Amino acid sequence: MSIFKEFEEGKLYLSSGLTGTEEQPVDAKSIAWSPHAKFDGVELKHLITAKDTEGVFSYHLVRIAPQKKIGLHIHNTQLETHEVITGSGLCKKADQEIIYKAGTLSVLPAGIEHEVTAGPDGLSLFAKFIPALC
Repeated sequence: MSIFKEFEEGKLYLSSGLTGTEEQPVDAKSIAWSPHAKFDGVELKHLITAKDTEGVFSYHLVRIAPQKKIGLHIHNTQLETHEVITGSGLCKKADQEIIYKAGTLSVLPAGIEHEVTAGPDGLSLFAKFIPALC
């Protein structure tokens, strides 16, 4: 089983300090994948949302199908990080290109225009937003 699949089907523990309730594990596999509203071939699994953290941060699994992309966009108020787990691709931000492969960590400050294109095997990553995206 791939490391991404293990996270996709793993357990999620939210500290009581974040939720105000007793910690109860959540099976990540019970959280549905959602197609991206704008970008074909992109799916999101919203593991930790603004509701869980009072808007402090959010945490998402992202799958991009081979040769598909998250097109050019900006998050005006959120810092975003990408942790590449499987596959390969390219991230363009401002006037820089970053080759994405397993183990790559990229930090995208708020207000920076960027896009991510998957390579021939697709791309799987964790995306984190501070403050929360949704």
